[in-house]
Amino acid sequence: MESLQEIAQQISSSGLKVTPQRIAIMQALEKSRIHPTAEELYKEISPSIPGLSVTTIYNTLDSFVEKGLVCRVKTDSGSMRYDRVSEHHHHLYCASSDRLEDYYDDELDKMLRAYFEKKQIEGFRISDVRLQLTGEFQDQGLKKKNKQ
Repeated sequence: MESLQEIAQQISSSGLKVTPQRIAIMQALEKSRIHPTAEELYKEISPSIPGLSVTTIYNTLDSFVEKGLVCRVKTDSGSMRYDRVSEHHHHLYCASSDRLEDYYDDELDKMLRAYFEKKQIEGFRISDVRLQLTGEFQDQGLKKKNKQ
């Protein structure tokens, strides 16, 4: 996990003003692996920042997305979740619980790259391949077993 100084530097380097709210939101995203919604972030952060509003959370997330610090991930249920841009990964999505988790698999990444190097799509240049696998979580330890 990144330090406060590293988070502040990333925010500043993106051209945004460093504020306690932005640092708190980025910290919460950094430590979360469930890709929280704005409302979930608000519930987590608001007790420590009096006067924080859901609108501030949404506006900050929009700024982070615009600057490339965070990605939006829309789930099948229509909820908008936020993913801290970091190392390359895929997603595991459980439609019944609307849970979204990171999935890391170097072998899968190599296979996908090799496939699309051989089979190019006419008129389209692929810059990245990210998968979202939809299913049902059977236990809480799945993500830990797949983290490489």
